[in-house]
Amino acid sequence: MTKQSPTIEQALEAFLAGHACVSEAEEVSLLHAMNRVLAEDIRAPFSVPSFPKSAMDGYAVRASEVAEATAAHPVVLRVIGERLAGESLPLTGNVEGQEADSVKCMDHGTALRIMTGAEVPPAYDAVVREEDTDYGETQVQIFRGVKQFQNYCAVGEDIREGDIVIPAGTRLGRIEIGTLASLGFAMVPVRRKLNIQIISTGTELVDVKVSSPLPSGKIYNSIAYMLEASLLSAGFEATHVICEDEEAAIQSAIENAMESAADIIITTGGVSVGKKDLLPAILQEIGADVRFQRAQIQPGTPTIGSVYHGIPILSLSGNPYAAVANFDYYFWPLAAKLTACDAYLPSVEEAILATPYEKVNASRRLLRAYVKQGKVFLPAKSHASSVLSNLMNCNCYLDLPAGTSVKPGDVVTIRRMPF
Repeated sequence: MTKQSPTIEQALEAFLAGHACVSEAEEVSLLHAMNRVLAEDIRAPFSVPSFPKSAMDGYAVRASEVAEATAAHPVVLRVIGERLAGESLPLTGNVEGQEADSVKCMDHGTALRIMTGAEVPPAYDAVVREEDTDYGETQVQIFRGVKQFQNYCAVGEDIREGDIVIPAGTRLGRIEIGTLASLGFAMVPVRRKLNIQIISTGTELVDVKVSSPLPSGKIYNSIAYMLEASLLSAGFEATHVICEDEEAAIQSAIENAMESAADIIITTGGVSVGKKDLLPAILQEIGADVRFQRAQIQPGTPTIGSVYHGIPILSLSGNPYAAVANFDYYFWPLAAKLTACDAYLPSVEEAILATPYEKVNASRRLLRAYVKQGKVFLPAKSHASSVLSNLMNCNCYLDLPAGTSVKPGDVVTIRRMPF
């Protein structure tokens, strides 16, 4: 009895089993931490803001003294001075014969002219915006009352001292970098970058560095550049080599990748049943633990997931679309596990099909698609595994179960990739 091929969910589960997050970490400068994964929890060394400050230009007041102020019946307060952002106690006062210490000179019935971001002295608990005053310098008329702590940023309003601000496992983006800067972090503890080695198999392949004209019977190695670009944009380290369709050369390339401390090895080509499809035999020869092979999916049915001396090897088709679709499905969850960072996980969503698709597929299909505002379109005229360029018009995959007939208006499942 023939063993049934696994579903892609079963294949992925088997492929991910037993792998642990990389443990090595390093400290890098703040901007170099962009797109890296945080290695430990970041706790606030102080509150943000660390002092009460004004949310706008106006006058610091006691809210209780101006609560009843209106345009018809303004409240008049004596102005004791002004404070700009960045200034600290003492302030410059307008009160003759008194010290310019804000705590001593802020009698009842007074106000302080204050600018956005400036420290609000302890005697005051609100700020009246200047548009609601007569802009007075020695005394000011208040035309509208304020509530306590209105237009007032309290200590710790943004961040409280000691709180976990960013948890370990977070992929750092511009907001996280800005938050770290607000807390004074010049150096950031991050997990080391994953090292991914790509081995492109195929005697027909040449690198783009080869000068034109392209030799007869040869093709440029587009898949490796596509995958490497994706890996670099995710913040990983990646390199690629080309191997001819020779068992010794491919096996040597795998061993070299192991010696270069690869965390993941990706091979392309040689996974099917042709004369030069050598990967299945090579993986068996070196003693790799094959976790899955020939999952129930098109394109990329022959994709193989294996583990060799603890290092996962993802062996993809040599057809560009089949390679990238299966790379996206299997690689990103693996990257999420090795970095303990969910930001690398694809998202699975529902959308409304907007384009006719009349074919009923015998196998589950990942169709190149474009989703916008909850509607999914199929802009590509060809869904062949060998066609790459029409992916430029796509941003997701339509995941279509085997034997499914769909029409515009149907709810379908799509998969968005993180990069």
